[in-house]
Amino acid sequence: MKAPIASAQTDRFVHDRLPPRAQWPQLRYDLPELQLAPQLNLVAELLDRAPEKGWGRRPMLRSPAGTLSYEQAREQVDRLCRVLVDDLGLEPGNRVLLRGGNSVAMALAWLAVVKAGGIAVATMPLLRARELGDIIDKAQPKLALCDARLLQELELARAGRPVLAAVVPFHAPGAPDALEARAAGKPAQFMACPTAADDIALLAFTSGTTGKPKAAVHTHRDVLAACEAWPRHVLRATPEDVVVGSPPLAFTFGLGGLLLFPMWSGSCVWFPDGAYTPESLVRTLHEVGATICYTAPTFYRQTAPFARSLGIARLRICVSAGEGLPDATRQLWKEATGIEMLDGIGATEMFHIFISAAGADVRRGAIGKVVPGYQAKVVDDEGRELPRGTVGKLAVIGPTGCRYLEDERQANYVREGWNYPGDAFVQDADGYFFYQARADDMIITAGYNVGGPEVEDALMRHPAVAECGVIGKPDEERGMIVKAFCVLKPGHAGDSAMVKALQEHVKASIAPYKYPREIQFVAALPRTETGKLQRFRLREM
Repeated sequence: MKAPIASAQTDRFVHDRLPPRAQWPQLRYDLPELQLAPQLNLVAELLDRAPEKGWGRRPMLRSPAGTLSYEQAREQVDRLCRVLVDDLGLEPGNRVLLRGGNSVAMALAWLAVVKAGGIAVATMPLLRARELGDIIDKAQPKLALCDARLLQELELARAGRPVLAAVVPFHAPGAPDALEARAAGKPAQFMACPTAADDIALLAFTSGTTGKPKAAVHTHRDVLAACEAWPRHVLRATPEDVVVGSPPLAFTFGLGGLLLFPMWSGSCVWFPDGAYTPESLVRTLHEVGATICYTAPTFYRQTAPFARSLGIARLRICVSAGEGLPDATRQLWKEATGIEMLDGIGATEMFHIFISAAGADVRRGAIGKVVPGYQAKVVDDEGRELPRGTVGKLAVIGPTGCRYLEDERQANYVREGWNYPGDAFVQDADGYFFYQARADDMIITAGYNVGGPEVEDALMRHPAVAECGVIGKPDEERGMIVKAFCVLKPGHAGDSAMVKALQEHVKASIAPYKYPREIQFVAALPRTETGKLQRFRLREM
């Protein structure tokens, strides 16, 4: 038996704060493509090996400023690695906080950190000093690479936290200390850090839909295994594809969809200047010849009218994830574009999508089947698999799994080796999984189980409703009642007549006991930066 590959990460901070082995998920590598080498660096695999796959001169990263081929991107990443190691003293295993929107510069910085053996800690651009301070306290980063336009909040968070020894700006033209200026004179060769497959590549902070975010730990093996699962078997992108989308690179949905998975398939990614609007996204499809799009259901719904009026050019695949996809939104998008949306459920803790379906495999109302490489089942509170057609908790096992950084909530997520993402599902006789709600969002009213997303889907089929969120409200008589928060489209009044109209509409659409007994009209719903509805904030309201 060969000796295990020794870790290259001399800074053991994260390794030493992993959960006890008894709380780890069981990791399964059942398919041939999941048999990965014990020593690997994911950036070396995805970027450095691009020329031998014939992709060296193919476009990899595009923006209004220009295009970088795979070879040119590798040269830029290697120069950045030189800055990190030679100038900033990065040691393998050091955490590096990354702060920036979706851009070529942000993508290159992420790749450089990981190639040099560091641990990437990407943060959402809209986070404030208090939230950034919590991340610094948890991750203990030695240095930060920050878009110059976002420095203010980071500097406020840095005050009183000497562990963050250096902050280097990027997107700072003319600044001699900027990352680009430092890298300009460096040689374009850097040998990737010889990390073990089980060395840490990133800390992914959860998006906070249920309260205080957690830091999920992912290894080089995790990320490459994820590339060999959903992208290979479901997405099936090609080197000819051009990818666009709105999920932040700081969110695992965006990191996979808008950087790592395109690199795995030799595809090209377009990064805009600034954030998309529904109209600008559709115009971008035409301008750049996009063929694959990633965004959340809410954004697809807002974009549908522009897609219908302007057309979708070469677009062929539309991926929805990040939150539940209402069937009303799926059908609206299909009517507008002719494209059957590719839905998927994943988790920050699992790195990416593990249940999905595409094309002819789509079944109306279902997210899909388990992705090859994973297993999933619907279980009761004791972990026993339930009969098909019964609502229960989702349990998943596969080549990736949850390991929180020093967090007592690990024991809630992993039980007897299985991951519990916290979702309620039904599985049918053919193996399709139907999302019901977050497990803690199931509404039990007068003995009936009601999934909030099902009620939301019914409400959004009413022509007056722009978006909505549904929760259970404690009730002395019924235990809980269904309560809806609705944002109305312009020109519609939130009065008692509208309440009655919406209630009758739901009764006519789904089982009458599921109708919202209370409806509150609001100007906007509370969402995370990734677009997920924060139902815990609705409950606080």
